[in-house]
Amino acid sequence: MKSALIVWGGWEGHEPDKGAQLFSSFLRDQGYEVEVSDTLDSYQDEAKMRALDLIVPIWTMGTITNEQERGLLSAVESGVGIAGWHGSMGDSFRNNPEYQFMVGGQWVAHPGNIIDYTVTITNHDDPITAGISDFSMHSEQYYMHVDPLNEVLATTTFNGDHAPWIAGAVMPVVWKKRWGQGRVFYSSLGHVRKDFDVPEALEIMKRGMLWASR
Repeated sequence: MKSALIVWGGWEGHEPDKGAQLFSSFLRDQGYEVEVSDTLDSYQDEAKMRALDLIVPIWTMGTITNEQERGLLSAVESGVGIAGWHGSMGDSFRNNPEYQFMVGGQWVAHPGNIIDYTVTITNHDDPITAGISDFSMHSEQYYMHVDPLNEVLATTTFNGDHAPWIAGAVMPVVWKKRWGQGRVFYSSLGHVRKDFDVPEALEIMKRGMLWASR
């Protein structure tokens, strides 16, 4: 049986508890043994961490100790997969650039806050996005600093209505990459639980978790 660890907490506005409930149920349905934790200390159990198949971090902002961060990063580097979304993974620890290096990006803005925008699928052959067409979101459109080596699967284009100087900017929304031996998956969709009522956003996240898993 595969095993997954979900660690949730941080800023409550992203509804981390609801995200943990949604995706723990999904992973259990896929046959995973799932542990749900509300403490970053879970990352410090080296033997347990390295035995996992998947880590799902759901923690916006906050702080992480050197020991906690090292436990997380070394587990992924050893081959444990990690998959997450929005600020729950892409805006977790603003003072930790090595964590951001592992993720492949860091949130910096969402001009206009909750707006309508389009997600464009850029890789129709990848199993994470195969069969999914472009779709619309009513949520935060994330502007991020991103790793140029990310394998981008979907993007969004800013129209400049809320920040004219970024009109036409094409921003990665969904990507995958490696950190050592581990697979890393990220989607910037999922500001709140209701965002996953969009079938495409939910399906991409589910497939991304299964792809990232060891």
